[in-house]
Amino acid sequence: MKAEPVRALAAIGLGTLLLCGGATAAEDKPVRELEPVHVNAMRNPEVRKYKVILAGLDAFDRHRQLAPAAERLQFRLRAQAKDEAAQPLAIRLVGDAGFNMPLPIDAEGRFVVPRSEAAEDAESELELNRKRHAYRTDPDIRTPGLPANQRRLGDLRLECKVTVAMAKEEIPTFVVLAINTIILRTDWCNFFGDPDDFRWEGVSKKAHFPFRSERPLAGAVLVDGNRSAKLEAKGKTFQVPIGNPNWSDDAVVELSYADAPDAPTGTAGETPRTAP
Repeated sequence: MKAEPVRALAAIGLGTLLLCGGATAAEDKPVRELEPVHVNAMRNPEVRKYKVILAGLDAFDRHRQLAPAAERLQFRLRAQAKDEAAQPLAIRLVGDAGFNMPLPIDAEGRFVVPRSEAAEDAESELELNRKRHAYRTDPDIRTPGLPANQRRLGDLRLECKVTVAMAKEEIPTFVVLAINTIILRTDWCNFFGDPDDFRWEGVSKKAHFPFRSERPLAGAVLVDGNRSAKLEAKGKTFQVPIGNPNWSDDAVVELSYADAPDAPTGTAGETPRTAP
């Protein structure tokens, strides 16, 4: 198999891995027993190790220039299926020697995880009062002032940096090294839409990084000044060429929703926009 098809397949596999969360590569590990006084009494709650969260916080600090107006890293809980539990969502850091730090969640499922030496020393886990796989935890980085249907490209690039850092902390080292070898780089985010690897004009047709919307999508358009390009959008997922340097960090992805046909639109390809 030639190099470019192999790397295209790697893009698809890598995108799927990151979209589904690195934890799937290391799931079903034993978890600590819960006591009745804890935030929930589920035997197998949704958990994520604190050291994985710290890897995301470190990546956010290293690459803050991508989204300088974003004051802090937030995470967002996304239901994988309809949540019929009567108990309100609750999340906390829980660790050895009785360490317990409840974390507030806003109405949209967003929360912040602080840096804490005590949590690190207790080898804490981020624990949600739902069973495994009921929810996933994604970074959520947004420049203030943008409408809900717009996502700034620099914000999405930073989300990728955080997601990849967390995934690398979760998946086995040999998997990380294998991916590095196949895509010929350690910066996985720059692989997606890299024009040096995928020689289509405008944006790559293969190597896109997947992001989620809260609502089913009718379309997605990448807008940068007087240029625009139609992006692939299916269900609640839209694909973005975050590794393509021809699009600035201030470019904006405009999302139109299946239940709102009058949402903003644009012109496919690197041509002037015809929509307002």
